[in-house]
Amino acid sequence: MAVAVGTKAPLFTLKTLTKEGPKDVALADYVGKQNVLLLFFPLAFTGVCTQEMCELSAGFAAYTALKAQVFAISVDSPFAQAAWAEKEGISVTLLSDLNKSVAAAYGTLLADLMGLGSVSGRAAFVIDKQGVVRYAEQTPTPATLPDFNAVKRALETLG
Repeated sequence: MAVAVGTKAPLFTLKTLTKEGPKDVALADYVGKQNVLLLFFPLAFTGVCTQEMCELSAGFAAYTALKAQVFAISVDSPFAQAAWAEKEGISVTLLSDLNKSVAAAYGTLLADLMGLGSVSGRAAFVIDKQGVVRYAEQTPTPATLPDFNAVKRALETLG
C-alpha cells in the first residue's frame, strides 16, 4: 500500500551521478524549502520508462514554474541511470534506490516483474514544503503512466 495523502513523507538519502561523481540527495534538505515531486519507475532502458522520463524532460519547465523539485527513483544503479539519461537526453534528476529501501518505505515495491525480481512500481507523490504527502498515485500496472494533469493540479494548490 502506497504512502497515504496527509501523512509525513518517509525521508531518505539516495545517490545520483553527477559529472563530479556520485552525490547524495536527501529529501530532508527540501523540507521547509520546496515542494517535491517524486516519481518511481521500474527500470531504466525500458520503453514506458523512457517515454515517461523523455516526456517529463521535454515538459520540465511546467514543473519549474510550479516551483517543484522533481526526482525520479528506480532500483537501477546510478551508473546505469546516468548512461540512460545521457543516451535519451533525460534532464530529470535520477536517484538510485539500489537496495530498494525507499520503494519499500513508500509502498511501491513490486515483488516480481516478469521474473526479473523486485522493482519499484510506477508511482507519483507530491510532497509539500512541510514534508507532507499531498498527492499519491501508484498506477495499476507498470505500463500505465501517472496522471500528470492531476499531479500538476496538486502542485498548483501548494503555491
